[in-house]
Amino acid sequence: MSDDFLSKPLSFGAPQSSGIAASPQLQPLSPYLNYDTRYLQTQPEFIFPEGASKQRGRFELAFSQIGSSAMIGACIGGAGGLYNGMNATRLANQTGKLRRTQLLNHVMKQGAATANTFGTIAVMYSAFGVLLQYARGEDDEINTIAAGGATGLLYKSTAGLRKCAIGGGIGLALTSMYVLWSVAGGGSKKLSDLKSQFL
Repeated sequence: MSDDFLSKPLSFGAPQSSGIAASPQLQPLSPYLNYDTRYLQTQPEFIFPEGASKQRGRFELAFSQIGSSAMIGACIGGAGGLYNGMNATRLANQTGKLRRTQLLNHVMKQGAATANTFGTIAVMYSAFGVLLQYARGEDDEINTIAAGGATGLLYKSTAGLRKCAIGGGIGLALTSMYVLWSVAGGGSKKLSDLKSQFL
């Protein structure tokens, strides 16, 4: 038996020796993979459902925000702890293993404390943002500003009324500056539309 058929591409059409013309529906369009490429275009290009937004919502972003906030807090706290540890060990005239141990203690203690603080603030901010999105039915810059103010109020709520108001003001100011920065950079469509209407 001859092996010539192995060197020829597979075809579902009629043999060329016969006088019957091969049907175009039966012949593959791809000579290498032997399939019709039109069948692959039946599904949408994106993994999002039809009509859904092509960006992640607040709940999906919350996890990355919390994790990155804790990591940034650990880096800032660790750097501050290293600086404080260098000063403290130098004033105490510590050297060798004792100094290294004290430096590690300062870095780990202050790094963990700052990471805890940043992570807690990020959890509060994300929770307020998600709750406001579900309560209002939309995700916009008003939710961002309100979540920042509520986070500052809640974080400082145990320190008295004056510090609670200061914390809320700081949270409100930080998120307002972020929203204004995103509007200036063209990142916010809704507020830029409002700005073009009223200003």
